Amino acid sequence: MADGEGAATPRLAVSGLRSDLAGPFDFTLAAGECAAISGASGSGKSLFLRMIADLDPNQGTVRLDGVERSTLAAPEWRRRIPYVAAESGWWLDRAIDHFAPDRRAAAQALAAELGVGTAQLDMPVQRLSTGERQRLALVRGFVMQPLAILLDEPTGPLDPDSTRAVEAHIRRMLAGGAAVLMVSHDPSQPGRLGATHYRMADRKLSLVGDAPVEAASA
Repeated sequence: MADGEGAATPRLAVSGLRSDLAGPFDFTLAAGECAAISGASGSGKSLFLRMIADLDPNQGTVRLDGVERSTLAAPEWRRRIPYVAAESGWWLDRAIDHFAPDRRAAAQALAAELGVGTAQLDMPVQRLSTGERQRLALVRGFVMQPLAILLDEPTGPLDPDSTRAVEAHIRRMLAGGAAVLMVSHDPSQPGRLGATHYRMADRKLSLVGDAPVEAASA
């Protein structure tokens, strides 16, 4: 989404974001707006999200509601704009142990909404199915009630019923003013979420049916 004169401050604003591997990227996302990025494997979709999350080396400016990323410690930045990977890491034995005590009730409610029960939350992570781990990884991001969230193939390993439940929650987040930037290989998913559709090719981002949204590399 291009900036316009007199427009409200974007929820997420990326300017001159680049690394040795990708970019530069200039991109904005308004409150309540969803953007979905498609493209071939290895084209740079996940890298773009990881650069915004400051998980991979990068240069440029990223702002959330006008607050520059550089003014915040990395953990605080990622609490404000969580990144949910296609295959999230788990560093403790049980899924429930990955939630702060004051967020566990909310996590249980969200997990139930996505079809995962308390029994699965209390299980060792390695005993969970791929789909259960993916839904609980999404709960880890959703429970923070962020202003913006980065989702990398959030429904890739999920069955149709679970996908509908996740998409329903994303729509509720959007209705509440959150901005959602996601990678998706499902060609119909952008339409179901009312998302602006972008395509990544050769580490460059283009609006589907339009010109590239960032300057070409020199």
